[in-house]
Amino acid sequence: MPAESAAPLEPGDSATEVTVRSLDAGEVSVRVSTIGQGGTRPFVLVPGIGVASNYFERLAPNLNRFGPVHALDLPGFAGVPHPERAMTIRQYADLVGFAIDRLGLVDPVVVGHSMGTQVVVDLVARRPEIRTLVLIGPVINPRERSVGVQAVRFLQAAAHEPGRVKLLALTAYLFCGPKWFSRILPKMMRFPIERALPRVRADTLVIRGEFDAVAPPDWVRRVGELLPSSRLWEIPGAGHSVMHAHAEEVAELCVEHAEQPIEVDEGGVLREFRHARDGGESGEYRPTPANVVSAVRGRLTEALGMLRRDDRLIAEGKTEHAEAMLEAHERAEGSDESPAAEDESPAAEESPAADETAEPAGG
Repeated sequence: MPAESAAPLEPGDSATEVTVRSLDAGEVSVRVSTIGQGGTRPFVLVPGIGVASNYFERLAPNLNRFGPVHALDLPGFAGVPHPERAMTIRQYADLVGFAIDRLGLVDPVVVGHSMGTQVVVDLVARRPEIRTLVLIGPVINPRERSVGVQAVRFLQAAAHEPGRVKLLALTAYLFCGPKWFSRILPKMMRFPIERALPRVRADTLVIRGEFDAVAPPDWVRRVGELLPSSRLWEIPGAGHSVMHAHAEEVAELCVEHAEQPIEVDEGGVLREFRHARDGGESGEYRPTPANVVSAVRGRLTEALGMLRRDDRLIAEGKTEHAEAMLEAHERAEGSDESPAAEDESPAAEESPAADETAEPAGG
């Protein structure tokens, strides 16, 4: 059944409550972390190589205001068991399709990041009923299809990532392990996403960070040219994991994209998205010592659940961490409010520059 329309979720309702379940598909399984129940349309989030669904921990609550959000952990990552043989991009894509069908999702907005873009492109190219697609930091640029070059590009992009993203990545890679990572890496390197893109019939939003050397501007423009129906955006100040440090901006673009089908293909035109924060990091936090303790305890509980393969424990940890972060975020927003902000002139409020601007991105 299609998801019924519902009022946007308010923070504290179900924006922090996470449910976790594993779906078995024969020899492999996929773990699904979900927030929200009602809403206009569901989102399905697919992370990149080696990392976990918590890469979307800041994006999901923002999307949750629009519809339920399902973030996936694929075999071999985040403690999910993997088969004896390395999985291909096609096999991962089939597993994502299996999850969509098992969850009973109708017309989901499918979002992929990094290697996850390869997975969702392969899936959507074969599933024309999926009408809306989002690619964040698409890989691999065919002009730089070598492990050495990509390693350099990854390090260049990582230099612009916040410390918490680096910590998330380190933890995720420990759970993945070098053996499985090294077996999946060649599959990612060889997958010809440029051949699959022209077969995608979904309206596709492509997002890159300004400092994302893994998905450089010329390659992203080429992605837009290959897609039959696309719009491209670049977020200033962001790296490869743009959906974490700039979650609010990415969520805003995703929701607007889902609500406004593309009437004329914009492929090849990469525009710059500027928020009122002038490209600064979104979702600032001012945690109390109690928030820090709760967030760390949540992380440890989640990690223990992954080690034990206990979905209930994983959900408990994710929820506790999300609640601590939401409280710290609300405190930061409250402290930023001042009488001076309320006294802004009408002219300033009506100016497009006070909200966002759209202009061709450089590079």
